[in-house]
Amino acid sequence: MIIRLALLAVFLHSLCAQEAAFSSGLYQIMERAACRSCHNPDGVASGTRLHFPEPDAAAGRIAAFGRSLVVLVDRERPDRSLLFNKPTNRTPHAGGERIKPGSQDEVVLKAWIQSLSQLSGEDLARALKYREEEASGAGQAPPRTDLRRLTHSQFNHTVRDLLGDQTKPADQFPPEDFVNGFRNQSQSQSLSPLLIEAYSAAAEKLARNAFRGGDTHGLIPCKPSAACRTRFVREFGLKAFRRPLDTDEQTRYETLMSRETDFLKGAQLAIEAMLQSSNFLFWLDETSDPKWKPYVTASRLSYSIWDSMPDAALLAAAARGELATPQDVERTARRMLDDSRAREALGEFAGQWLRFDRILTANKDRRKFPQFKRETAVAMTEEALAFVSDLVWNDRNFMDLFTANYGFVDVELAPIYKVPAPAKEFDRVAFPAGSDRAGILGQALFLALTAKPEDSSPTARGLFVREQFLCQHVPDPPAGVNTNLPPVTEAKPQTNRDRMSEHATNPSCATCHKLIDPIGFGLEKFDAVGAKRDKFTLDFTANRGEGRRGPRKTMDLDIDATGFIAGIPDSQFSSPAELGAVMAKSAQCQECMVKQYFRYTLGRMETPADRPAIRKLLEDFRSSQFRFKELIVSLARLREFPAF
Repeated sequence: MIIRLALLAVFLHSLCAQEAAFSSGLYQIMERAACRSCHNPDGVASGTRLHFPEPDAAAGRIAAFGRSLVVLVDRERPDRSLLFNKPTNRTPHAGGERIKPGSQDEVVLKAWIQSLSQLSGEDLARALKYREEEASGAGQAPPRTDLRRLTHSQFNHTVRDLLGDQTKPADQFPPEDFVNGFRNQSQSQSLSPLLIEAYSAAAEKLARNAFRGGDTHGLIPCKPSAACRTRFVREFGLKAFRRPLDTDEQTRYETLMSRETDFLKGAQLAIEAMLQSSNFLFWLDETSDPKWKPYVTASRLSYSIWDSMPDAALLAAAARGELATPQDVERTARRMLDDSRAREALGEFAGQWLRFDRILTANKDRRKFPQFKRETAVAMTEEALAFVSDLVWNDRNFMDLFTANYGFVDVELAPIYKVPAPAKEFDRVAFPAGSDRAGILGQALFLALTAKPEDSSPTARGLFVREQFLCQHVPDPPAGVNTNLPPVTEAKPQTNRDRMSEHATNPSCATCHKLIDPIGFGLEKFDAVGAKRDKFTLDFTANRGEGRRGPRKTMDLDIDATGFIAGIPDSQFSSPAELGAVMAKSAQCQECMVKQYFRYTLGRMETPADRPAIRKLLEDFRSSQFRFKELIVSLARLREFPAF
């Protein structure tokens, strides 16, 4: 017995020594080499088998991660291990050389690989278990958000449905920031003094307008009296707070109303107060109080599917306990999808995801692109919205977002696409044969918003594809790095690809630009407004000052439009249509469609604890042949019943 205990003690001491060696050795080397920046669930290497734990992971979790690297080790020939050859770039590595061959860091790497190659039995099983736990989200809890503030669009939609007010007062509020790609993320929903002041002014104006000319919106449910005051506060309060008022709240607002002898003026006072209450400005996203659970479900359904408050039927269903099962939620969600408000809400999601704001505030060189004006930018967003809406509401395969051979064109876009203007604005028009266009990547919106004022931008286009369609975060450039490209001269004419060769040779640039520039290079046959070009035209026309220019002098260069997506096998392409075909069948892209809607709907990024939910949503999405309405229903159901 004593011998066995002694052997166990020796084993545990050895194990602890190994774990400490990894945590203080190779783990720190990999951190310094910035391996985490790509090898994380949202990194450009998210599709690989190497995923770092969270930056604040406990020591035990870091140690388990170290052992799990055994899946990257060739136990028969350790020198052939991916864990050895990838970071040293002996095997082509999208991230380039991270550990210098022959260095002391490589010695540490070799030693760890050797120790992993000797794992067997229970040790090996324990090492592999980490990966199973990571995939399952075991032991992880998603962040809890009890309250979520109404976004500006939700505020506008809520006062429209509550008061019949169509003035969109939130359009005058301080602008919302994009965080995680959207304006509705909970971490950015603090209340600034300016916003509080805007809420107060809006409440006063909305309450005043509610009864301008009398009760024209039918807000008073009965003949004015003391009993009617009680009923008004109870019924209006239920709608405004999206839950029944408690006794104290009921009394408080009745007392406030009674200060005015004129019933409508009293109602106006109560409405103004309610619209400034946190119970109106925030909606319940979580609750530990069982009595509010049905109303939490109602608000989550309404603000995710309608971007607005629950209607009378939804509040009544909550009161009757008819949102208590997965079947209840699914039936309600499908009913809500048939309402026109669902289409408007989807447009809000699409507009933020596809960053309509960027094109609506974009400037283009008027001399080069005289056809681009405000109306053109608006038309680009309208086409994209019509395109997405067609896919969703006509139950098409949503991955056709990348492969559809048509667009929705008006008189502004027809010249860009070189097609006749349709008789009906934003009618469906097939892209001409040989146009190389397909899906959203071939539309003017994407090509124009990812361009500079005077020319295309391979970097911006590649970055947009990575972040919006693959859900991969590309690290920011190092501080102080010079982002200016060498100037083009008559003596040394260069295409964008030629000028950007600096990105591939400068070590401080190469790591990230090798991941994004090749994507943009494959789209170079399209200019800054999305029109197709066969040549790269350089303009050397002299500027003589005072608005006078010399004789026009241009030079045409051939365009090399070959590109690829590092990290996706067989992803070579040379046009938006070819890139779209790669994206549509990419597992990362399919999962990203789920993640983007998840992030928007829940108002936060996914966490390790959400991995089973993301996996389930993706399974449902695929089994529905990528019908987006089914994704909406699946998320609504899964959010209320995670084990379903």
